[in-house]
Amino acid sequence: MLISEAIRAELGAPVLVRRLDSSPRSDVSLVEFDGAPAIVKHITGGPDAADRFHNEVTALRLAGQVRPSPVAALLAADPAARVLVLEHLQRGSPAEVRWSVEYAVALARLHSAPIAGLPPYRGAAPDDIDAFLSLAQRLDVPVPASAAAELRAVLARLDGDAAGSLLHGDPCPDNAVLTDDGIRFVDLEGAQRGPAMVELAYLRIGFPTCWCVTALPPAQVTAAEAAYHDTRRSLGHPATGGDLTDACVSWLIQGDALVQRAARRGIDHWAALTRGDWKWGTATARERLLHRLDVVATMTAGHAQLSGVAALTDAMRSLVRQRWPRLSTLPMARNNPLTLGD
Repeated sequence: MLISEAIRAELGAPVLVRRLDSSPRSDVSLVEFDGAPAIVKHITGGPDAADRFHNEVTALRLAGQVRPSPVAALLAADPAARVLVLEHLQRGSPAEVRWSVEYAVALARLHSAPIAGLPPYRGAAPDDIDAFLSLAQRLDVPVPASAAAELRAVLARLDGDAAGSLLHGDPCPDNAVLTDDGIRFVDLEGAQRGPAMVELAYLRIGFPTCWCVTALPPAQVTAAEAAYHDTRRSLGHPATGGDLTDACVSWLIQGDALVQRAARRGIDHWAALTRGDWKWGTATARERLLHRLDVVATMTAGHAQLSGVAALTDAMRSLVRQRWPRLSTLPMARNNPLTLGD
């Protein structure tokens, strides 16, 4: 274990309990320091490893200023080795709470934290618009004349709130530990500052960056979104900035959100989607696309600024259903999405 003498002096003698599952870009272990359990995370792999370490340490310290804290406590850090020691969170019972509401409350607390020192949000880009419209053309779906301009306007509106909130970067259910005191987030390597709506949208768009992509019942989404806004107001942040519809549109057009982060290498995943399907976690790429089309087509119907996008997504979802009739809907989570495989 890469545990420095400084950390040993601060926390005590380490004993490895067991290694834990993690992404290909980090090594995570349960360790005891003089008998007290903690999580040791070593950020590895890729030219951005130092940036990911900086982002996570910075976000944990900033979010730790919020009470109750929405993140695991940072106990120690070694920048030279890119090692973090984190609080070991004791999991609570998902049967005792509505997971989606607890998730939204924790997300609101996270978004209310200070943002100094974090990089700006990087979401959908003009290249994503071009690739998505090319997908429509490959599917022989006519692209309304106004669609491209409307999509560019969506990105501009989201960029206008680029300094807004502390974003987790990957607020998936497996990065949200349900404790008896509420949900606490872990794995903040992708933390940024940006529009809160792009992460609140996870509840509607189906957790787009996650292996456990799921659909929530509409009543749960409504309750969770209300809890999010109530929590923001209680913390003195009445305005979230941005439009939830814009945020869902931005997730729809991001082809990178069809594959896990370690597999994103500048490939046009929309082009690959027309040649074949692949499964990641709980759904295939085409099933993820169909769900997002359903959400956006519904949300943009009658939207004055997105009439072309509404027509395009409605036509695309009809075509996708016709071309690939055996696609399944996303699994429906009625409590914690992580219980889907139990």
